[in-house]
Amino acid sequence: MRRILSRLRGDAGMNTAEYAVGTLAAVAFAGILLKVLTSGNVQSALTAVIDRALK
Repeated sequence: MRRILSRLRGDAGMNTAEYAVGTLAAVAFAGILLKVLTSGNVQSALTAVIDRALK
């Protein structure tokens, strides 16, 4: 009975699954951020901010 309970309580593999989901979320966020930052409107806004900062 103890053996069954210890197997039910064990969380072996959960850390790997959590890291996989976290990595997938980070990659998805990076992809979206890259898409936003390379859009024309955002690039022109960033360029304007940099130009104003350097003047």
